[in-house]
Amino acid sequence: MFWVEGGHPLQGTVHVDGSKNASLPILAATLAIAGEVTLEQIPQLQDVATMRQLLQSIGAAVELLDDGSIRINAHDVRSSVASYELVRQMRASVCVLGPLLARFGTARVSLPGGCNIGHRPIDLHLRGLAALGADIRLEAGYIVAEGSQLYGAELDLCGPHGPTVTGTCNIMIAAALAKGRTRIRSAAKEPEVQDFARFLNAAGAQISGAGTSIVEIDGVDHLRGVRHAVIPDRIEAATLAIAAAITHGDVTIKNAPTTHLTSVLNALDLIGIPFEVTPDTLHIRASSRLRPARLTADPYPGLPTDCQAQFMALLSTIPGESRITDTVFPERFRHAAELVRMGADIRIQGNSAVIHGVTQLSAAPVMASDLRASAALVLAALAAEGHSEIRRVYHLDRGYHAFEQKLNQLGARIQRVNDGPKI
Repeated sequence: MFWVEGGHPLQGTVHVDGSKNASLPILAATLAIAGEVTLEQIPQLQDVATMRQLLQSIGAAVELLDDGSIRINAHDVRSSVASYELVRQMRASVCVLGPLLARFGTARVSLPGGCNIGHRPIDLHLRGLAALGADIRLEAGYIVAEGSQLYGAELDLCGPHGPTVTGTCNIMIAAALAKGRTRIRSAAKEPEVQDFARFLNAAGAQISGAGTSIVEIDGVDHLRGVRHAVIPDRIEAATLAIAAAITHGDVTIKNAPTTHLTSVLNALDLIGIPFEVTPDTLHIRASSRLRPARLTADPYPGLPTDCQAQFMALLSTIPGESRITDTVFPERFRHAAELVRMGADIRIQGNSAVIHGVTQLSAAPVMASDLRASAALVLAALAAEGHSEIRRVYHLDRGYHAFEQKLNQLGARIQRVNDGPKI
């Protein structure tokens, strides 16, 4: 649980960690490499710890190095089973399905869990692997995939709410070790997918087109060990930028992947937040002349759905009518009710939230429902009058390392206390 005293503008310099959403599929992909892999700039997050435990449970040797890097050797992995106890904790655990199938010709992976942010099917993963020649079935809560030899194919990953990042990665690693050429249409374009392709290519894969809607993979016989540095986390950088804006602060964000933040910067500009950028630095300056805005969360290069909640918190403090529409996860609005408890005026209409900004939020006891909702509630509490109590911040630890410490170094007043068992 966090105790947050609001009303303190953030000032100073802060550093962005490596990307959570890039790290998880790359960690999973090491299972397909019978050699030593060293990964740099991996963030120290609960989700990363869960993935490490999952790799170890399957038989990989995982070592944390003194410089913060992770060394993984999956040479001696013999099992292709990912059990319920670990997979249920994190949806990204499904990323081990493609690597295990590609290496062993069979995989048995529990249906995944993770944040409750609406319906998030994995049928695109399964449809893509089936197109490569795998036999897929569900059996006692597990996905069972079998295919002693995978073959390149033409496939389309178009889903009802846009491309799938983890699905694209799952198909890419399986296709990298299949025979022949695979062409993925409607592939996810996110920077994390591009980083995944760079990692696999460094390991000997032949992938082109990552970052576009069509990715081509020419299968190879094996992948070799490699050293790779994960890209910075664009969602953490955006969250810190919005924290500076909501407190009318003056913050310099180092290691910010500004080339990946175009849609976020466009949204900040639309709202009237002054900023300066270099390739790896974002400087947010205080402004009291903020404007309401209409924002839409779309697949990359659109505004990330993972920033929707944080922008909702910010727009709640700006007088006038704003609207946020989420086309990726249309049901991802559980944080709205908690913001209302803090004095926000928000109404949900389908896949949109209509926000009538107020001049001042007020402190209240609130409860986080998922990772990004946690961040949004912290940002709202920073701007609120009084002391807020935010429960279930263990959600926050899944995607932000030492978040309260970073904010406190900028002048926030946040105290972490034990709020009992996870429910």
